[in-house]
Amino acid sequence: MLKLAKDSAVKARSQAINQLKAVLVIADPALRERLSSLGNREVFPTCACLSLPDGDDADAVAQATRITLSLLAQRIEQLTGQIDELNQRLTRLVERHAPQLLVPVGIGPDSAVALLIIMGDKPERLKAEASFAALCGVSPGEYSSGRRSSRRLNHGGDRQANAALHRIVFTRLRFDPRTQAYYERRTQEGKTRREIIRCLKRYAAREVFNLVRTVSTDPPVIGASSTTKPRRSGPAGPRRAAGQDGLEPVRGLCCTPARRSRVRGGARR
Repeated sequence: MLKLAKDSAVKARSQAINQLKAVLVIADPALRERLSSLGNREVFPTCACLSLPDGDDADAVAQATRITLSLLAQRIEQLTGQIDELNQRLTRLVERHAPQLLVPVGIGPDSAVALLIIMGDKPERLKAEASFAALCGVSPGEYSSGRRSSRRLNHGGDRQANAALHRIVFTRLRFDPRTQAYYERRTQEGKTRREIIRCLKRYAAREVFNLVRTVSTDPPVIGASSTTKPRRSGPAGPRRAAGQDGLEPVRGLCCTPARRSRVRGGARR
């Protein structure tokens, strides 16, 4: 739920920023020149503090532009505060339930949350890391044409988890020496950039799966089994003795199930 609220706030903030920049283009020249030299960190507070005129002058185009800029900037600041608060809450959740995901290079709270969501509350249901890779859309699909054998991009899986792995890979390409060395080695082998990125995303999915499974796998409780079904507390009901239903002599014959039903009903003797 927190991830849903954050994604909604991020989308609304991006829309408000685009609208504010579009309004700046048609603003009066004096105001546009004043705000065009400012960055995003300065332009939003400046627009939020623009004076709101009172009276009939508010119907003028210039005054309406100032009102619109001020309201949009205030909305952006409010959404930014919500996003920061949700980020803190998500970070605390990851640190509490899966702190091991924040140790490797390139995995932040946002990416960790997206990957934990796709694994669900029972990661042990995934028997192998290949299943998790398929859920994330990074399992390669082989195809061949004549003598050529290659692998095709997987367009399935959860796209948010796939985007999280994409961010992890590109962060490691910038800051992780092992990933950089792997990229150089595969480039010398003739692999394209897209093929290398697909391999790195597959390796990242395997690493995340192993990190989560090693912690989530608990020893079984003595005296209980998760695979066996609980017995019914009540009586199972009276069972018919062998041959009491009239089918015991018929089961050994080569007859159809329809005839067996007729024999049991007394249609044929």
